[in-house]
Amino acid sequence: MATIFAVGVGPGDPELLTRKAERVLRQADVILAPVSNPSEASVALATIRGFLDESRQEVIVHQFPMTSDKARLLPAWQEAAALIAVRAEAGKDVAFVTIGDPLFYSTFIYLQRILRETCPHVPLEIVPGISSVNASAAAAGIPLVEADEKMAVIPATAGVDKIAEALARFETVVLLKVKPVFGDILELIRQTGREQGTVFVERVGSDRQKVLTDFAEIAAHAPDYLSLLIIRCSC
Repeated sequence: MATIFAVGVGPGDPELLTRKAERVLRQADVILAPVSNPSEASVALATIRGFLDESRQEVIVHQFPMTSDKARLLPAWQEAAALIAVRAEAGKDVAFVTIGDPLFYSTFIYLQRILRETCPHVPLEIVPGISSVNASAAAAGIPLVEADEKMAVIPATAGVDKIAEALARFETVVLLKVKPVFGDILELIRQTGREQGTVFVERVGSDRQKVLTDFAEIAAHAPDYLSLLIIRCSC
């Protein structure tokens, strides 16, 4: 019987794929890659191109709008689930690829729910991947947590109040999707005296990777969408 795979391909460096991820991608009959904007390339697909045989494998790029409006997103999830299901029902192994990990702020989480409802008899296997959080800490050469420290991971779009609360409670706070509220976050970091413990990482694992540790440089930078902040307590 065919299997549906969700494959985490890491943050963008092909060498950070697991051996299992590579094996699944090489063997799959169909690869489905998400993209938020049809005018842009899929980061996940670009990461795995070297492992594919497009003369044998069907490669589908499917758009998921960059919005939190579920009324707009649901049709895209349902369409992707249908594309996957019809091929799996035909006996083809399908691999849905996602940057980072499939269960860490991933589009696949919503697809998983739909697929389990619409085709529960088809095996579904999840292949974990290295998240941008881990890869960014490695690129910057800083610990995320040690001993009895606590860490919070927050999409910056949750709002400044949530971020302030986390900074008061956790030794390490990782902020994802910082671009829309970058200025507000920087001001909060200044107010809480966390400048010395702040690291900015953009496009980790790619040839466009940028790691900034000087707060003045961070404040002067215009962030890319694929960027995050690691804020460590320096006390």
